[in-house]
Amino acid sequence: MAPKINCWQFKKCGREPGGTHETLLGTCSAAAAKKANGIHNGINGGRACWVVAGTLCGGKIQGSFAEKIGGCDECDFYKMVQRQEPVFKDRIDILHQLGYKIK
Repeated sequence: MAPKINCWQFKKCGREPGGTHETLLGTCSAAAAKKANGIHNGINGGRACWVVAGTLCGGKIQGSFAEKIGGCDECDFYKMVQRQEPVFKDRIDILHQLGYKIK
């Protein structure tokens, strides 16, 4: 089984704190999402990036959860986390943990 890594390690985007692209592109919102720390054993939002707005995917900054989630379903990292986690947290559960009010 592959080690449990964060999205910035898997994608090699360089937007994590101290990363190669942090100065140019800023710290990734997934790396800064402290409320998501520990979800799927990740650092901050590193293993729940699909619910964090402003991540860098496909070479461009992504929008809100609703705008980006379709692409996340096709993401190799998202699929890997689903396979690795015996209890994969539902998107709604994660959004609640982050403080969003979902009806």
